[in-house]
Amino acid sequence: MSHADPRDQRIAELEGRITQLETLLTAALVKIEKLEAENAELRAQLKLDSTNSSKPPSSDPPSVPRPQKDPTGRARGGQRGHKHHKRELLPPEKVNRFVDLKPSNCDRCRRPLEGTDPNPRRRQIVDLPKIEPDVTEVRYHALCCPDCGIVSRPGEPANLPGGSFGSRLVAVVALLTGKLGVSKRSAREFVSDVLGIDFAGGSISNTEQVVSEAAAGAVAEARDFVRCAPSAHLDETGWREDKRRAWLWVAATALVSVFTIARSRGKKVALEILNEGFAGVVISDRWAAYSWLLLSQRPIGGAHVKRDFQGMVDRGGPGKQIGEALLVQLSKMFRWWARVRDGTLPRERFQRRMRKVERRIGDLLRDGEVCPDGRVSGMCAEILKVESALWTFVKTEGIDPTNNAAERDLRRAVLWRKRCFGTDSENGSRYAERILTVTTTLRKQKRPALDFLAQSVDAAARGKPRPSLLPEPRVPAA
Repeated sequence: MSHADPRDQRIAELEGRITQLETLLTAALVKIEKLEAENAELRAQLKLDSTNSSKPPSSDPPSVPRPQKDPTGRARGGQRGHKHHKRELLPPEKVNRFVDLKPSNCDRCRRPLEGTDPNPRRRQIVDLPKIEPDVTEVRYHALCCPDCGIVSRPGEPANLPGGSFGSRLVAVVALLTGKLGVSKRSAREFVSDVLGIDFAGGSISNTEQVVSEAAAGAVAEARDFVRCAPSAHLDETGWREDKRRAWLWVAATALVSVFTIARSRGKKVALEILNEGFAGVVISDRWAAYSWLLLSQRPIGGAHVKRDFQGMVDRGGPGKQIGEALLVQLSKMFRWWARVRDGTLPRERFQRRMRKVERRIGDLLRDGEVCPDGRVSGMCAEILKVESALWTFVKTEGIDPTNNAAERDLRRAVLWRKRCFGTDSENGSRYAERILTVTTTLRKQKRPALDFLAQSVDAAARGKPRPSLLPEPRVPAA
């Protein structure tokens, strides 16, 4: 009977143990590599802000540096030769009272003086009178017929608003909450302290709904106007509706901006805003919701791409050098574009200069497409899919290389969201999108929002035609 050599058994055990350790080491190295990649990705996400991603500036912590302009060496304030701005004196017919000051004696010989200065120095003092509410009491008399004994009551008069508040007061409350961003509690305090009117908290919400319904027709008309516009800027930002995720969209033209709150950020909402047959140009970012548009209709805002390139630099690693080279080319583009806009660089010369920039950016993006950093390669591949849309503004006059128009319009709405965290109901969302549409559009057209809202509420109560938000508003029929 043969016996196994103990040394062979020991060697076999050691070889098995080595194999097991090699397997464990290989698995550990794979896990370490994965954790290092996750760590690098998390560190890169911590560096994201509005300068290198699509995050809004309102989300930036105080540590994010703001771009500083180079000092000019000039003193603060108005510079020599600048256009002087001052409050103009009102004409005499708008002055409530006059105070004439005349010297009684000569400053030198003390002789009594008489007469009037044909061109006196004028100074006007503007103040507010004490605000007293204008209260109308409607008395509904019930009269009994002496013949049949029936009690008759009057109907609602057509020349008086319904409810307890007039159209101008309703418009003031809407301006406080919808344009100036005042909370409902602060609006109630303002109405009480300044206007001397007792206003319940629930009445603020009721007033907002009155304004929302009164402005609905004008907003719908503005939507149709944007759908027929030759170009529009589109953008969207996060919102909350009834504590659930939603999105606030804006479609902005030069004189009309329309807001929409929806539960989706997808293609369906973009189609509802513009209609599938939209024939104009949409300036936007690379978000997939706009992919149904032809590339010739969809110029990509250069500011969005610049943030992506800055993100490559801030990530570090193999994509940093590519990102830096891309930013150099974009800097040239924006510098030349500023001169085209100012009229100091002919468009034809700008187009010739841009050919080299376009080729260089294309080459750099293709280099980035094979970068070992997966995020950089993926970003470059995505930009290359819409490469031709980056240069639409070069070939087509009237197209801006940024989407700043939409981003500016969203800024007030973002501040609203930060204060009140969105809206609590679907009705609240309709009010938000309508009052934002009204106030933003009127600001662009330099029209007074208070008069527009008061006229809208009054016309709705009386069943008359309401004012329009279109650039050349129709005069409501009497």
